[in-house]
Amino acid sequence: MSDRTGPVPRRPGGPGGPGGSPERVRDYLDALFSLRGLVAVVTGGSSGIGGAVARALGRAGASVVLVARGEPALRDAAAGLERDGAQAAWVAADLGDREALGRCAEEATRPFGEPDVLVNAAGVNLRPPMEALGTGDWDRTMAINLDAAFLLGQRYGPAMAARGFGRIINLASQQSIRAFGNSGAYGVSKAGISALTRSQAEAWSSRGVCCNAIAPGFVHTPLARAALEDPERARALAARTMIGRNGELDDFPGVAVFLASRASGYLTGQTVFVDGGFSST
Repeated sequence: MSDRTGPVPRRPGGPGGPGGSPERVRDYLDALFSLRGLVAVVTGGSSGIGGAVARALGRAGASVVLVARGEPALRDAAAGLERDGAQAAWVAADLGDREALGRCAEEATRPFGEPDVLVNAAGVNLRPPMEALGTGDWDRTMAINLDAAFLLGQRYGPAMAARGFGRIINLASQQSIRAFGNSGAYGVSKAGISALTRSQAEAWSSRGVCCNAIAPGFVHTPLARAALEDPERARALAARTMIGRNGELDDFPGVAVFLASRASGYLTGQTVFVDGGFSST
């Protein structure tokens, strides 16, 4: 992970100073954020933000099952997790096919057991102009971006609630709250993700299942390539942030581990905007 802020100055009583032995710091952080003993299923986990989240959860101690369409990318991503010391497995499935999704949901429980953490990061970005938006693009977008998150939540959420602990993390978007760039079906699906997150939280949070969404800014991923490959547009988007740059994959591990961990036990039903302040301008 890149260090953009430089070294953090040490202060008396802080980590490395009096009263802050490395062991005590480690034990404290482990109690808050360690995912050891947890199982995570991550859709879209072979690339992009889903891949960054999957790696973060694995490095924090979770056993991770990756779900996506492409077998070669899944193999490579799982191998990378194992090189980092994590337990990893993968399931190839078209999440837009309900029958395949049902089989995938069961197969994903076989390597390590029922998941404690579900991350719905898989998505498609089909955004023709509204007058050109047909039922095929609409149905495909809803099936992958929204229906899959609902169906996997229905499969895993009640079991998490019965065990008294769980975390569901859905990937939302700037277009959950605003329209631009031919929002079309994509914007509707992502607004639905934020609403689904609130519904899941309402249903299961009283039994230990916290459900939240992450809304990225404009991040350098294949899904955002069309928006960011134009240098002028990329600069304009960066200028709309408070931090002054567009997002990188390194911006997501921390929030993902927090939302998956016991440290987030009183945070639920929220859409957390990890966007450099873009949504606040």
